[in-house]
Amino acid sequence: MEIERIYSDLPILETERLILRKVTLEDVEDMYLYGSDEEVARYVTWDTHKSITDTKGFIEFILNKYQNKQVAPWGIEYKENGRFIGTIDFVWWQPNHKTAEIGYVLSKEYWGKGLTTEAVKEIIRFGFNKMDLVRIQARCFVENIGSSRVMEKSGMQFEGIIRKALLVKGKHQDLKMYSILREDC
Repeated sequence: MEIERIYSDLPILETERLILRKVTLEDVEDMYLYGSDEEVARYVTWDTHKSITDTKGFIEFILNKYQNKQVAPWGIEYKENGRFIGTIDFVWWQPNHKTAEIGYVLSKEYWGKGLTTEAVKEIIRFGFNKMDLVRIQARCFVENIGSSRVMEKSGMQFEGIIRKALLVKGKHQDLKMYSILREDC
Protein backbone atom coordinates (compact mmCIF):
# COMPACT_ATOMS: atom_id res chain seq x y z
CA MET A 1 0.00 0.00 0.00
CA GLU A 2 1.17 3.54 -0.80
CA ILE A 3 0.83 4.81 2.77
CA GLU A 4 3.12 2.07 4.13
CA ARG A 5 5.70 2.77 1.40
CA ILE A 6 5.94 6.48 2.25
CA TYR A 7 5.59 6.12 6.00
CA SER A 8 7.75 3.02 6.54
CA ASP A 9 10.62 5.43 7.13
CA LEU A 10 9.44 9.04 7.16
CA PRO A 11 12.03 10.95 5.12
CA ILE A 12 13.86 13.99 6.44
CA LEU A 13 12.98 17.08 4.42
CA GLU A 14 15.02 20.26 4.48
CA THR A 15 14.30 23.87 3.56
CA GLU A 16 16.43 26.99 3.86
CA ARG A 17 15.67 27.43 7.58
CA LEU A 18 13.98 24.19 8.64
CA ILE A 19 14.50 20.48 9.04
CA LEU A 20 11.34 18.40 8.86
CA ARG A 21 12.00 15.13 10.67
CA LYS A 22 10.47 12.49 12.90
CA VAL A 23 9.23 13.62 16.30
CA THR A 24 11.13 12.03 19.20
CA LEU A 25 10.68 11.85 22.98
CA GLU A 26 13.51 14.40 23.25
CA ASP A 27 11.05 16.94 21.80
CA VAL A 28 8.69 16.68 24.76
CA GLU A 29 9.70 19.93 26.50
CA ASP A 30 9.65 22.04 23.34
CA MET A 31 6.29 20.56 22.31
CA TYR A 32 4.89 21.17 25.78
CA LEU A 33 5.91 24.85 25.53
CA TYR A 34 3.60 25.43 22.58
CA GLY A 35 1.07 22.70 23.35
CA SER A 36 0.32 24.29 26.73
CA ASP A 37 -0.04 27.78 25.24
CA GLU A 38 -3.74 28.75 25.14
CA GLU A 39 -3.19 31.06 22.18
CA VAL A 40 -1.53 28.30 20.12
CA ALA A 41 -4.28 25.81 21.01
CA ARG A 42 -7.04 28.30 20.21
CA TYR A 43 -7.39 27.30 16.54
CA VAL A 44 -6.59 23.58 16.68
CA THR A 45 -8.80 20.56 17.30
CA TRP A 46 -6.84 19.30 20.31
CA ASP A 47 -7.07 20.54 23.87
CA THR A 48 -4.36 22.61 25.50
CA HIS A 49 -1.78 20.36 27.13
CA LYS A 50 -2.31 20.60 30.90
CA SER A 51 0.87 18.74 31.84
CA ILE A 52 4.03 17.36 30.30
CA THR A 53 2.35 13.95 30.66
CA ASP A 54 -0.25 15.08 28.08
CA THR A 55 2.57 15.98 25.69
CA LYS A 56 4.46 12.75 26.32
CA GLY A 57 1.25 10.79 25.62
CA PHE A 58 0.82 12.60 22.31
CA ILE A 59 4.42 11.92 21.30
CA GLU A 60 3.97 8.23 22.16
CA PHE A 61 0.85 8.26 19.94
CA ILE A 62 2.99 9.67 17.08
CA LEU A 63 5.77 7.12 17.68
CA ASN A 64 3.19 4.33 17.49
CA LYS A 65 2.03 5.69 14.12
CA TYR A 66 5.64 5.67 12.84
CA GLN A 67 6.09 2.11 14.08
CA ASN A 68 2.87 0.98 12.34
CA LYS A 69 3.73 2.79 9.08
CA GLN A 70 0.73 5.11 9.32
CA VAL A 71 0.31 8.75 8.33
CA ALA A 72 2.14 10.74 11.02
CA PRO A 73 3.61 14.23 11.44
CA TRP A 74 7.00 15.64 10.75
CA GLY A 75 8.54 17.65 13.56
CA ILE A 76 9.65 21.13 12.54
CA GLU A 77 13.16 21.96 13.72
CA TYR A 78 14.51 25.49 13.36
CA LYS A 79 18.06 25.23 11.97
CA GLU A 80 19.25 28.48 13.56
CA ASN A 81 18.96 27.15 17.11
CA GLY A 82 18.11 23.44 16.74
CA ARG A 83 14.78 23.90 18.57
CA PHE A 84 11.70 21.79 17.90
CA ILE A 85 9.07 24.43 17.07
CA GLY A 86 6.03 22.59 15.71
CA THR A 87 4.61 19.83 13.56
CA ILE A 88 3.27 19.51 10.05
CA ASP A 89 1.61 16.57 8.40
CA PHE A 90 -0.93 15.18 6.04
CA VAL A 91 -3.79 14.77 8.49
CA TRP A 92 -5.37 12.40 6.01
CA TRP A 93 -4.40 10.89 2.69
CA GLN A 94 -6.63 9.10 0.20
CA PRO A 95 -4.21 7.37 -2.21
CA ASN A 96 -7.05 6.05 -4.40
CA HIS A 97 -8.23 9.60 -5.02
CA LYS A 98 -4.71 11.11 -4.99
CA THR A 99 -5.80 13.72 -2.45
CA ALA A 100 -4.58 14.72 1.00
CA GLU A 101 -5.02 17.45 3.62
CA ILE A 102 -2.27 19.34 5.40
CA GLY A 103 -2.36 20.38 9.06
CA TYR A 104 0.27 22.25 11.07
CA VAL A 105 1.00 23.99 14.34
CA LEU A 106 3.88 26.28 15.26
CA SER A 107 5.18 27.70 18.52
CA LYS A 108 3.93 31.28 19.00
CA GLU A 109 7.51 32.52 19.42
CA TYR A 110 8.08 31.72 15.72
CA TRP A 111 4.87 33.17 14.26
CA GLY A 112 5.12 35.88 11.61
CA LYS A 113 8.50 34.80 10.22
CA GLY A 114 7.29 32.84 7.19
CA LEU A 115 8.42 29.53 8.72
CA THR A 116 5.05 27.79 8.47
CA THR A 117 4.72 28.84 4.83
CA GLU A 118 8.21 27.47 4.18
CA ALA A 119 7.25 24.12 5.74
CA VAL A 120 3.89 23.98 3.90
CA LYS A 121 5.57 24.63 0.54
CA GLU A 122 7.99 21.77 1.18
CA ILE A 123 5.18 19.39 2.16
CA ILE A 124 3.25 20.39 -0.97
CA ARG A 125 6.34 19.60 -3.09
CA PHE A 126 6.70 16.26 -1.34
CA GLY A 127 3.01 15.46 -1.84
CA PHE A 128 3.05 16.13 -5.57
CA ASN A 129 6.49 14.60 -6.25
CA LYS A 130 6.59 11.58 -3.91
CA MET A 131 2.97 10.77 -3.10
CA ASP A 132 1.57 11.28 -6.61
CA LEU A 133 -1.12 13.65 -5.32
CA VAL A 134 -3.22 15.74 -7.67
CA ARG A 135 -4.95 17.82 -4.94
CA ILE A 136 -3.75 19.02 -1.55
CA GLN A 137 -6.11 20.91 0.69
CA ALA A 138 -6.03 22.62 4.06
CA ARG A 139 -8.75 24.03 6.29
CA CYS A 140 -8.76 26.51 9.15
CA PHE A 141 -11.24 28.14 11.48
CA VAL A 142 -12.75 31.21 9.79
CA GLU A 143 -11.25 33.55 12.38
CA ASN A 144 -7.71 32.11 12.02
CA ILE A 145 -6.28 34.87 9.84
CA GLY A 146 -2.68 33.70 10.27
CA SER A 147 -3.41 30.24 8.92
CA SER A 148 -5.38 31.69 6.00
CA ARG A 149 -2.33 33.80 5.10
CA VAL A 150 -0.05 30.74 5.26
CA MET A 151 -2.29 28.90 2.80
CA GLU A 152 -2.46 31.86 0.44
CA LYS A 153 1.31 32.44 0.54
CA SER A 154 1.82 28.73 -0.13
CA GLY A 155 -0.05 29.05 -3.43
CA MET A 156 -3.35 27.59 -2.28
CA GLN A 157 -6.62 29.02 -3.53
CA PHE A 158 -9.58 29.83 -1.31
CA GLU A 159 -12.53 27.60 -2.25
CA GLY A 160 -15.15 28.66 0.25
CA ILE A 161 -16.49 28.24 3.75
CA ILE A 162 -17.72 24.90 5.01
CA ARG A 163 -20.43 25.77 7.50
CA LYS A 164 -20.39 24.00 10.87
CA ALA A 165 -17.86 21.51 9.51
CA LEU A 166 -16.38 20.38 12.83
CA LEU A 167 -17.50 20.13 16.42
CA VAL A 168 -14.44 21.35 18.29
CA LYS A 169 -14.27 22.00 22.02
CA GLY A 170 -18.05 21.99 22.28
CA LYS A 171 -18.71 24.42 19.42
CA HIS A 172 -19.47 23.85 15.75
CA GLN A 173 -16.82 25.62 13.70
CA ASP A 174 -17.10 27.10 10.21
CA LEU A 175 -13.95 26.32 8.23
CA LYS A 176 -12.25 28.06 5.33
CA MET A 177 -11.21 25.59 2.62
CA TYR A 178 -8.09 26.10 0.52
CA SER A 179 -6.49 23.84 -2.06
CA ILE A 180 -3.72 23.55 -4.59
CA LEU A 181 -3.66 21.27 -7.61
CA ARG A 182 -0.59 19.70 -9.18
CA GLU A 183 -1.13 21.77 -12.32
CA ASP A 184 -1.11 24.97 -10.21
CA CYS A 185 2.59 24.48 -9.41
